[in-house]
Amino acid sequence: MAYTDIDDPSAFFQTVIYTGNATARSITFNGNSDMQPDWVWGKQRSGTDSHQVSDSVRGVSKKSNPDTNAAEGTTSTHITAFNSNGFSVGTGGGFNGNTITQVAWCWKAGTSVSGNTTGSGTAKAYTGSVNTDAGFSIIRYLGNAAAGHTVPHHLGVAPKAMIIKSLAATQSWFINFPFGTGAGYIMLDRTNAGDGSNDSVWSSTAPSSSVVTLGETGGVNENNDAYIMYAFAEKQGYSKFGSYKGNGNANGTFVYTGFKPAFVIVKRTDATNYWFMFDDKRSTSGSNPTDKELYPNGNEVEDTSARFDFLSNGFKNRLNSAGSNTSGGSYIYIAFSENPFVTSTGVPATAK
Repeated sequence: MAYTDIDDPSAFFQTVIYTGNATARSITFNGNSDMQPDWVWGKQRSGTDSHQVSDSVRGVSKKSNPDTNAAEGTTSTHITAFNSNGFSVGTGGGFNGNTITQVAWCWKAGTSVSGNTTGSGTAKAYTGSVNTDAGFSIIRYLGNAAAGHTVPHHLGVAPKAMIIKSLAATQSWFINFPFGTGAGYIMLDRTNAGDGSNDSVWSSTAPSSSVVTLGETGGVNENNDAYIMYAFAEKQGYSKFGSYKGNGNANGTFVYTGFKPAFVIVKRTDATNYWFMFDDKRSTSGSNPTDKELYPNGNEVEDTSARFDFLSNGFKNRLNSAGSNTSGGSYIYIAFSENPFVTSTGVPATAK
């Protein structure tokens, strides 16, 4: 039996770094595979503009900011096209500020879907894009304010993580917590601890192989308001959504993912703290630790902190920090692969 069906993760996820020049141009990926992205999440590294998110379902002119609760905006100067192996940017500072160093994390969906929602209340229209091989879908839907409203995700298996943002209102970004359940939530744009017992967001119902169940809260289900949902199924050797306990030691907790990470987000869930995000492109020394961090809930410039080793089969804490490794602290993580630990033909990955 193959360890993974995804031998080349760059077919579905890529990170690109570049320096802005305030001139409209194309940004090209350098992974093993060409990839036309459907979700692009960008952040200035040396500037303090907000995080910027655009996707193919809403269209390139629509943007959202993961570090704020602001409603969806419209712009013609940020992402201007999703290309066959990258994306085009305009003159706007969010993606192309002059002399500003930038990073963009990009995911592939690709197959269009549409229909009507199900479950309790009035059925509402939805549209989306899905990639069942990579376990990723983007769904834009209308809320109906009824607990038990169900939104198809088209992944074919139950998603492990869902991220939902109201496009019409100043509402936070809601993520299911713990992952894979409908028990509670944690918010991407805030430092708050996770709430593992609130049923108003997911109606106390875990996602199924076909739908995500919503509660009545306006953050995910206000009547006739539009929402965007990014849903992720876990794929062996490619993506992992899990939790770990910190040990408060520079020889810190090892987290097994089953692949060499390309991208990791971490959040403490039992206390207030920042989200932290790392990738394998911004730390350019070619060796561990991975030490360039940005904050999904904040617009700060990139910081340097020797926080993780990216290894062939997971990541290891290298900092005694409340943000990622305090003794006894509870953390969640989101990780995507650079290489699977073992490919479908039995070839092992190498560590840094």
